[in-house]
Amino acid sequence: MPKKLLILGLVAAALLAAVIGARSFSKKPSSQPKAGGARSTVLSVYTHTATQAPLEERITTTGTILADEGVELTAESSGLITALNITEGGRVSKGDLLVKINDAELQAELAAARIQVDLARLQSNRQKTLLSSQGASQEAYDLALNELRTRESAIALLEARIQKTEIRAPFDGTIGLRYVSTGAYLTPSTRVATLQSTATLKIDFTVPERYMDRLSTGGEVSVRVAGLPDAFTGSIYAIEPRIDETTRTLRLRARAANPGNRVIPGAFATVEIALREIPDAILVPAGAIIPGLNEKTVFVLEDGKAVRRKVETGLRLASDILILSGLNAGDVVITSGQLQLRPGMAVKAVSRASAETAAPTSQP
Repeated sequence: MPKKLLILGLVAAALLAAVIGARSFSKKPSSQPKAGGARSTVLSVYTHTATQAPLEERITTTGTILADEGVELTAESSGLITALNITEGGRVSKGDLLVKINDAELQAELAAARIQVDLARLQSNRQKTLLSSQGASQEAYDLALNELRTRESAIALLEARIQKTEIRAPFDGTIGLRYVSTGAYLTPSTRVATLQSTATLKIDFTVPERYMDRLSTGGEVSVRVAGLPDAFTGSIYAIEPRIDETTRTLRLRARAANPGNRVIPGAFATVEIALREIPDAILVPAGAIIPGLNEKTVFVLEDGKAVRRKVETGLRLASDILILSGLNAGDVVITSGQLQLRPGMAVKAVSRASAETAAPTSQP
């Protein structure tokens, strides 16, 4: 019996302690702020004041360097090479004889044809004399004259065939590597060497179709190639009159001088094109632009508040973006804290110089 009383006493004490603790907890003031009592915060941000300044709109693309004129030298007829007047890397002038193919058989046929022409001419002259004295008919003279003209045509044909046994330089230029030797049998499919005219260069490049209204012949381009420290300039002289349906780009071709023949055809080129001069361009840092699904916006600082503005952007530079509409000169654009900003939020502009040791944070 005493043991049961002890247990009942302990249980009663535990229940009493629980009730007292619950009452004490219910009387403790809440740590949550009451409605309307939340303290407002001011977000410190970096800003940029929009100003108007002249801007030259330029775009950069890639292209390929081409020779002003370039060909692979091949023969029009087959035969053994009897003369090879090619010096690799040497200069040649238009009309220089570079390769001669054996034409002994054609030369013999030409000599025989010339004898036939001489005989046909004598016969034609004889028939003409007889016709004038009525010793021959008009028909006999016409036949003799026709024979003479046929023989002369045969000579012209042989001379044309002989010309096909020669390879002559089609223009002034520099010979590349040769791939044949004297005594080799040459066919029309055999590559003899290359010939390049590189005193002037062509640059082929493409630009997106959206720029086509700002491109015209005579426009200046700046070209850079690997291995040369300086860029060289050229001008657009031809524009393809159609847009590529696959890439939706427009192909252009520029021409530039090549002093010292330093640039070699086939090189990869970076081409910068001047499109137009914008006298009153407004640029803002790229970080200020907030991209959306159907629009782009920025936050501007007005009377200590963040105000959202819809903008239309244009050319993108290294760190800035051209604003086409939505901002005016003098507007203060917020360039930091876009993830925290909300329309109407209180903000305070701070300078980067004063915040070198501490990034902008929310201040009470």
